Amino acid sequence: MNEAYESVASFAQIWGLLYFVILFAVVVAYALWPKNRRRFDDAAQIPLRED
Repeated sequence: MNEAYESVASFAQIWGLLYFVILFAVVVAYALWPKNRRRFDDAAQIPLRED
């Protein structure tokens, strides 16, 4: 039983890490994508606006 737990834990650690690394890369790519620059620049100026 202990061997089965260790193999499942190892599987979860490896694939969980891979999943979060890929997710992080996708989020960074989305944030730095040139097409989104105007949208993010506009959102960054919201606190400075005097409406």
